[in-house]
Amino acid sequence: MNTSKYFIQALLVVVFSTLSFMVFKEFLPKKIFPDSTATSKNRVVDSLLLEAIAKDGSIKEKDTLSNKIIDYKVVDGIQFPKETFEAYKGNQYLVSFFEKLYQLETTKQGNVRIAYFGDSMTDGDLIVKDFRTYLQERFGGKGVGFVNITSESASSRSSITHEFSGNWNAQSFLKVKTPSRAFGVNGHVFFANDTSNVTWVKFRATQTKFATELPRPTLFYGSAKNYSGRVFCGANDSIGRKLMPSTILNTLTLAEGNLKNLKVNFSNADSIPFYGINFDDGKGVHVDNFSNRGNSGLPLGTFNKATMNAFHAKLDYDLIVLQYGANILNYGTLDYSWYERRMTKVVEHLKACFPGVAIVIISTADKSSKYDLEMKTDAAVIPLNTAQKRYAIKSESSFVNLFELMGGEGSMVKWVETAPSKANKDYTHFNHRGAKEVANIVFSQLNQGYELYKNLRKKRKPMLSTQKDKTNWQEN
Repeated sequence: MNTSKYFIQALLVVVFSTLSFMVFKEFLPKKIFPDSTATSKNRVVDSLLLEAIAKDGSIKEKDTLSNKIIDYKVVDGIQFPKETFEAYKGNQYLVSFFEKLYQLETTKQGNVRIAYFGDSMTDGDLIVKDFRTYLQERFGGKGVGFVNITSESASSRSSITHEFSGNWNAQSFLKVKTPSRAFGVNGHVFFANDTSNVTWVKFRATQTKFATELPRPTLFYGSAKNYSGRVFCGANDSIGRKLMPSTILNTLTLAEGNLKNLKVNFSNADSIPFYGINFDDGKGVHVDNFSNRGNSGLPLGTFNKATMNAFHAKLDYDLIVLQYGANILNYGTLDYSWYERRMTKVVEHLKACFPGVAIVIISTADKSSKYDLEMKTDAAVIPLNTAQKRYAIKSESSFVNLFELMGGEGSMVKWVETAPSKANKDYTHFNHRGAKEVANIVFSQLNQGYELYKNLRKKRKPMLSTQKDKTNWQEN
């Protein structure tokens, strides 16, 4: 009897609560709570992001760019047409990169290297894998490029099979402000400090186009006082190879040819900082994927300049791609001028770390959140997109407006709900189909800029310089 009474009371409470919600719904904010699909159990919010919001979030700046016409200076005889703020691409700032592609295409000599920095959008080599393939189809090149010693996304990466022992000590620039040694170009540093057990890493080539072998594997490691370390490659390697951690960045070629499988055991290597293993054939185009879940892009500003200069001397980057946005949205503000200022400084720092490199900024993709029980473009997407374009212009970087190129407002809903789907049910991340299309969007814009560059290049004429052995260019 009492049970029945309590059941009726509970039912009345539920009914009353539901009616009350319906009555007062119009007086509540349209977006009551952050959409649960926007978070992930793997998401890490770097402290630099929170510090930037606290320090710069209230600073306002006068808008001097929205109505500006961008008129470019001539570089090596090349001048791209003027652009409006709305249509900004900034191909002028890729002249050095385009010239490297041109030399590669016409002479079939040399190589071009790209560092692709991103967040969970590029996790597991998504987007980057297909972007790499498109470039290698056009310009040549084999190999997946630089791969971390360990990776949180190793199990989901299809472009290479990657396994490692569980006793590595890994430090990331998202979690550690003062690492034991400087972070590598991947934002990580790894230590084999377990002397009781074998520390190892293993790779196997897949059937991914242009990555069916592991070409010329090369280990990258830093300086240490320990000169007793050795690495052993394969079960038949009983002698091993001595590690010489004498300079800020050291390399060791583990095999001259192409392998299908590679297992590296590390012995007596405690205190030596390891960064990763590079796989490339030294020809064509190579693209390194440096993805970090939860990254806002701001940690790139903490790179040690001397260490990055050393990486640049060995890897010789021609282009840096920055794709961020998913971790910047939904922090209680629609004003992203704080992010614009911070990322402008980050790009300046990257140019000091990698002298002569060209930079491409890829905007946030569309992201949907629930408003009045309907999924719509999140209110923060367009303001963030604008801030990203602004810092691209300020830092003299190229800009790919992914939000607009994927369809603009409401496009993420279509990518998720139109069969076959191209994005996940979190209305934020792309699946493999969507990642391939995004890669094509980025590649297509760069390729269009390159084709325009070749046409502009034909119109310039040589002009003798007063400096010995140097050629300047003058427009017709």
